[in-house]
Amino acid sequence: MKRIVTMIIIFSMIVPSCVRAENAEVSSYEPEIQSKHCICIERTTEQVLFEKDAYTKCAMASTTKILTGIVIIENCDLQEEVIISKKAANIGGSTLGIQEGQKITVENLLYGLLLRSGNDTAIALAEHLSGTVEEFCQKMNDTAKTIGLKNSNFESPHGLDSEDHYTTAYDMAILTNYALNNEVFQKIVSTKQITIYINGYHRILINTNELLGNVEGVYGVKTGFTGNAGRCLITACKRNDLDIIVVILGADTKNIRGNDTKKVIKYVFENFKMVDLRNEIEELFYDFKNTEKIQILKALNKMEFNYSKKENYICPIDKNKIGLLKTSLYYISQIEAPIYDKTIVGKIRILCEDKILFESDIFVCKKIDRVKPLDYFAIFVKKYITFYMI
Repeated sequence: MKRIVTMIIIFSMIVPSCVRAENAEVSSYEPEIQSKHCICIERTTEQVLFEKDAYTKCAMASTTKILTGIVIIENCDLQEEVIISKKAANIGGSTLGIQEGQKITVENLLYGLLLRSGNDTAIALAEHLSGTVEEFCQKMNDTAKTIGLKNSNFESPHGLDSEDHYTTAYDMAILTNYALNNEVFQKIVSTKQITIYINGYHRILINTNELLGNVEGVYGVKTGFTGNAGRCLITACKRNDLDIIVVILGADTKNIRGNDTKKVIKYVFENFKMVDLRNEIEELFYDFKNTEKIQILKALNKMEFNYSKKENYICPIDKNKIGLLKTSLYYISQIEAPIYDKTIVGKIRILCEDKILFESDIFVCKKIDRVKPLDYFAIFVKKYITFYMI
């Protein structure tokens, strides 16, 4: 069956009056970052707000423990008791200092993992869940793929340097965003100080995150350091309705990683704001739905439309570019029946400098039957009777 399909593109500018008044000039200079790799994403949309070499594979040190932590939280009872093995007690690097044979709950081990960055707690948790570190690492990589990490591989639960243990700043941002959606994880990484119990004896832990409690809005997440990875810091920060994650990998010093993070935080909160674009999409769809823009050939009944809804229409936009927002409506000018339910006939897009912020499909929500010879006869009879009755 031959069908006629012609695409028409219509562009219309949108500059909501409620936003236009706030379109004042702000500092748009991007910060100079000394660290090798950096990225900042907004949490609800995962939109990248700033980046420096964020897609290159690199070592990530103890930020690995973000994945270790979320795998444990999703698969273990936090009150389960763990007996520390010789392997866990003898691991090097940063440790909590637990000894072979000691007993400690999963929850307390998680605080030791994410606040104190204990390599010994990472081994203990891995062995508790999977029996061996190797089996646990397989689970880590399976989880990473499920989350959507495409350029990462995990060979240990602690992050000590290893040739095939790598990630990217972007992948770490996506992983961190996923982990922060878990209330238990977020509670742990936002804790500045806590008392835990090992073999019944209490011990005070202080978070290694130097920005937590010292920079407005910071509520986590994780530090890291090895010879290959350098100084690393992943930070979550929220002010008003703007919630971001900043990843710093490969800093030469602790001072540099902290300063670079603060530079990015300052830049983002000065230059971006959350804008609700729902009204613009609904107005454009309403105009489309109530205007006969598509010519239907050989159709028995009229088309009814709907569009694919999003859970959230609020996104971060550079304050200097709010005036550049525009909506685009794409639709088929002619289509021949039959047309089936859910057939896509157009798209609504909101763009900023040709970057798509939102896209929704316009689709047919009721089947359109093709006119048959008998239908033409029925239509003729109906018109004939109506004409003579008048």
